[in-house]
Amino acid sequence: MRLRHITGAEQRIEESEHVISAPQEYKGRWAELFGNGNPIRLEIGMGKGKFLMEQAQTHPQTNFVGVEVYSSVLLKAVQKQEEARLANVRFLCMDALGLADSFAPGEIERIYLNFSDPWPKDRHAKRRLTSPRFLNVYERILTEDGVVEFKTDNRALFEYSLESFPASGWEILAQTFDLHHSPLAEGNVTTEYEEKFASEGKPICKLVAVRRKSE
Repeated sequence: MRLRHITGAEQRIEESEHVISAPQEYKGRWAELFGNGNPIRLEIGMGKGKFLMEQAQTHPQTNFVGVEVYSSVLLKAVQKQEEARLANVRFLCMDALGLADSFAPGEIERIYLNFSDPWPKDRHAKRRLTSPRFLNVYERILTEDGVVEFKTDNRALFEYSLESFPASGWEILAQTFDLHHSPLAEGNVTTEYEEKFASEGKPICKLVAVRRKSE
């Protein structure tokens, strides 16, 4: 899907107090930025921010950082935050491959991957957010028992992920090919895409994974 560029989006994001323009300066110091020692969770590819902001409102004792590479998309979330002004929300406009330069080992409690680009062609597999090179980045910043939650409507991407997680040293704690009709539906917070796909009758897949502990 071709994204519509919004004129001035980059400048508005750069000027926003809710967007951290130099996250590497806070590596190991995010507690100082938030002003508390609460756990930190990331949503990578957060889109317009519906999921992240609902999570932040539901869990005020947890800090949330939304990561979005496209400025025109991130701007929508920034506009929502300018109205809501949630103290436990910050945004990053960056590629997820650079997250280990912005967060210290063990600084993140949980990572959400919601309806990531499937990159269906085999030659683009390394761009998938559940590919081994991205899983390696997540491993470097998560706590020892840190969790990755992944949701998608794309069956092929989900099946790929069911293989890539264990192959990269992760343990899948739970999985379903039909989230909304499974025990994992309890407490589920939807995204914009999720609501659209569900309304079209498409089943939503979900997995929850942790790093496999060494013997």
